Amino acid sequence: MKDIKDSIIIKTAETDEELCGRGYVHCTAWQEAYRGIVNDRWLDTMTVEATTARARQFPENTLVAKDNDKVVGFAVYGPSRDEDLPDAGEVDAIYVLSEYYDRKVGYRLMNEAVSRLSEYDTIIVWVFEKNERAINFYHKYGFEFDGAQKEWKLVTPVTIVRMIKKIDK
Repeated sequence: MKDIKDSIIIKTAETDEELCGRGYVHCTAWQEAYRGIVNDRWLDTMTVEATTARARQFPENTLVAKDNDKVVGFAVYGPSRDEDLPDAGEVDAIYVLSEYYDRKVGYRLMNEAVSRLSEYDTIIVWVFEKNERAINFYHKYGFEFDGAQKEWKLVTPVTIVRMIKKIDK
């Protein structure tokens, strides 16, 4: 069997087909990863059409992981949106289909996003407080909690926490 890493490429999203793939991954990954973390009613209202519309509305700074022609993951990056960290970069989203877990797809997406944020000394991510899988991934990548948190209302309240990584230059 061919090594999965050989067939997956990480690239900038350039086509509508790739943005549609991002929309599919966004919706599917939320529904796969967030059961038990986010209210099921919220997850059940998510649609590929809505997440694809968002991908088309905000196509900039989007990376996709493709296995041949299929988008299997994506990341979105840019300057921090946090007022208290205006000089930081942010990985705003990173999602991988569950069938591609443990195949270094998320790691490769993070590597590319961080490399594109090379002008920043600090990179931030926001993560659901109860998303242990993602928190473990970010810890392995060198992110640590900095104490910041927010509450989102997704039918019921859910807490997100900020993690930061200092970049050695």
